[in-house]
Amino acid sequence: QVQVVESGGGLVQAGGSLRLSCAASGRIFSINAMGWYRRAPGKQRELVATITGGGITNYADSVKGRFTISRDNAKNTVYLQMNSLKPEDTAVYYCNANVFGAGGTPRNDYWGQGTQVTVSS
Repeated sequence: QVQVVESGGGLVQAGGSLRLSCAASGRIFSINAMGWYRRAPGKQRELVATITGGGITNYADSVKGRFTISRDNAKNTVYLQMNSLKPEDTAVYYCNANVFGAGGTPRNDYWGQGTQVTVSS
């Protein structure tokens, strides 16, 4: 099995910063893309940022220039540095890892339990 665990959420004032971390563990052969998604109250889940194993990144337009995604392949960990936070960034943030499992397990998506980010105005 594969586990994905996020950390780093919390309450911050508008204009502040937070850093989210996400670690994947378990029967992992390799990890393809990792990413962050979020779901705000009353809205559908949306992509925030993704990063491939080779470091190619993709961002939602709403966070470009403010958020930075990075990863440590040796630790199977992805990070999301969030700067200049706005109240509209308030959401539950979920980590996703696209994993090739050990022992020939087919590639699959694994999700964390989510971490709450609240930005006060």
